[in-house]
Amino acid sequence: MQKAKRILALIGAILLVGMYIVTLILGIIASPATKNMLMASIACTVIIPCLIYGFMLVARVLDNRENFASKDEEEQS
Repeated sequence: MQKAKRILALIGAILLVGMYIVTLILGIIASPATKNMLMASIACTVIIPCLIYGFMLVARVLDNRENFASKDEEEQS
């Protein structure tokens, strides 16, 4: 589980850095579609960390549930 968290954190960090670079480039470039792409990039900069945080919360709850279930089985034996 710890390895999966580290991999997800690394993927999230890479996505965020990429989004910041794309946002910077789109802010400099002037074309008709730039405004929509810039807004999407800024939105993803906010949404991606929220999704990663949510995934981490779900993983923590599922991990605790598995630990709780195994403790109950040990007590019943």
